[in-house]
Amino acid sequence: MLSSALRPAYRWLAAIILSVTAFTGYAQVNPANVEIVRDVWGVPHIYGKTDADAAYGLAWATSEDDFATVQRMLLAVKGRLGEVDGKNGAILDMLAFIGACETVVDTAYDHSFTPEYKKVIDGYRDGLNAYAAAHPEEVFRKGLFPVTSKHIISQYVLTNMLLTSVYLDIQKIFNGYIKHDEINLPSGSNGFAFDTSRTADGKTYLAVNSHQPLEGLFSWYEVHMNSEEGMNMLGSTFPGGISILHGSNNNLGWACTLNHPDMSDVYKLEMNPANRLQYKFDGKWETLEVRKKTVKVKLGAIRIPITKTFYWSKYGTTIKGKDGFYSMRFTANMDVRAPEQIYRMNKATNFTEWRDIMRMNSIPGMNFVYADKNDTIFYVSTAKMPYRNPAYDWKKVLPGNTSETLWPAVFYPFDSVPQVLKPKSGYLVNTNNSAFDVTTTECNATCNSYDKCMGYGLEKNNRSIMAHLLIERYPKLTYNDFKTIKYNDDYTDSIYTNILPNVRVLLALDPAKHPDLADAIAVMRKYDFHTNIENENGAIILYALYNLIDKINARGTTYEGNVFTEKEYADALRHSKKHMLKHFGKLQIPLGEVQKHVRGNVVLPISGAPEVLAATITKPYKDGMRQSFVGESYIQLARFSKNGVELESVHAYGASAKPNSPHYTDQMQMFVNKKLKPMTLDKATVYKTAASIYHPGLDKKKDVFSAK
Repeated sequence: MLSSALRPAYRWLAAIILSVTAFTGYAQVNPANVEIVRDVWGVPHIYGKTDADAAYGLAWATSEDDFATVQRMLLAVKGRLGEVDGKNGAILDMLAFIGACETVVDTAYDHSFTPEYKKVIDGYRDGLNAYAAAHPEEVFRKGLFPVTSKHIISQYVLTNMLLTSVYLDIQKIFNGYIKHDEINLPSGSNGFAFDTSRTADGKTYLAVNSHQPLEGLFSWYEVHMNSEEGMNMLGSTFPGGISILHGSNNNLGWACTLNHPDMSDVYKLEMNPANRLQYKFDGKWETLEVRKKTVKVKLGAIRIPITKTFYWSKYGTTIKGKDGFYSMRFTANMDVRAPEQIYRMNKATNFTEWRDIMRMNSIPGMNFVYADKNDTIFYVSTAKMPYRNPAYDWKKVLPGNTSETLWPAVFYPFDSVPQVLKPKSGYLVNTNNSAFDVTTTECNATCNSYDKCMGYGLEKNNRSIMAHLLIERYPKLTYNDFKTIKYNDDYTDSIYTNILPNVRVLLALDPAKHPDLADAIAVMRKYDFHTNIENENGAIILYALYNLIDKINARGTTYEGNVFTEKEYADALRHSKKHMLKHFGKLQIPLGEVQKHVRGNVVLPISGAPEVLAATITKPYKDGMRQSFVGESYIQLARFSKNGVELESVHAYGASAKPNSPHYTDQMQMFVNKKLKPMTLDKATVYKTAASIYHPGLDKKKDVFSAK
């Protein structure tokens, strides 16, 4: 450890070295002004004099914990992920090209962001480049670094394409699955808010309860960011994010869930039989612009170059499908300011400020469930919605031969999308269900008040049905009641057909018609709709459901809008029976014995299933078992009062994605036990209870300076 006499000189020298070795030549952040304080769970609490300092610290801390994932998104926007991840990586490379991510940012960057926020982006950029310079052995591919500020923003454009499900339309074009009546909606995530009229202790409650992949590009990274410029926020972001996407500060917080109005349009072009690259538009032949993209795809020890040809029409990105040319038009790449909006949301101190920031309307689509210490609760289904011609059905494939379907880049303002403020019911909940089903009927927004061309639907799901049923049981709920609702893992026994293959249809199978399934049907009919680890009658149903879900995935679609025949349900149960007898020798077995939460050498039983409130989605593991990979992930519960906020949280695995870290798996037991850890925004408490304190790149974590 350095002597106290040498530490100041060392820090000064290291700061100069880092400024040079960060590649940039214009590094603005002095790492000596940044402290990373790790708590006993390894969660980074980042303190900087400026917001740019805090962004630098976030980049460094995220890289310490998950540099592999940080690099993957950067590789994708540079068209190089295929060099590392083979075919799957090349798909993202192509999506980034199709969405013109870098081109859009190159064009818009200079005039889109305020000078204040450009400093924050640059601070994050410098933190990444400094970490890469200090840890060259961790860099995946030569030439990836240095990254520029534009690369950082390009990640957000690609992320917005993926979160608004633009990729599903692209996938359907490639696979020939474009259908006029097909509905394809994403699902996952819960947000709850209760005002003081519904809570026994007179506090305002918020549940940030996202359902995301547990690892990878869209897994959650928990962090606390604090600066002397007014930032003090705890929550989570995706690895590579510049700001916290959802969570709480001392005054307010919000949860995010994916929504699914009509955020992308597909057009069938009318091609010239005499010229394969000409399409008709307003009675004239126009020529497609040819855009080729070459990526290298890792195949064993070699990397094979693959070139794909895409096109550009007046509508935008154009793809040659099996039955012709299709163009796409979507808003996810029409506004690059989403990261600045999120940053400003982090710093809001009250609802008026927060809603004014939301009026930037730069997030292409997302539900927000909001709560604050002034007892304000609010819901909004944001969407950057264009003004569309009402003469067309925008949910269908549109004619690509007329300016009548070419909407201009002019969008409805924020106040024009569905929202509910301070409902008399005292609560708000969204589970990716309809924007018109977030509270009691009399307090909901009404669908007739909104332009039908926006495509907002009336869909419900098991989670929304269960949430409303449970909330009705508690006219005044305690904090433990709040947790009981949030952690519920039951299916409703009502019939719902718009989300998963229907459990009720499986239960209704007639053993007389399917005698070989009589024993399996008898087990199923004992099922009580719970998905706790002790349940012995649910595993056979879940294996059947996953068989049907595999069929859905093979179609290139998501859960919604799929209809199965009775024979397909029977075949799925037949598959489930065969699987269980082969691997477990019986049809009744506790769910926790076949469903596991796994990382490294830690293997734990886990409850839950697709579409229950405490959702768990699994994939094949070993010996016939299944392991969680999507669902409950980062959870934060907040209680607001005039005194500020009380926080608890948990991560599915731990603060680090590096196997050699003590925080790789240390939250797993707590997670499966449905417990949470106390967290704080109070600086004195953070420092007093710190496990380590260091300046990024200046001190080794093992040489931390004492908090005392």
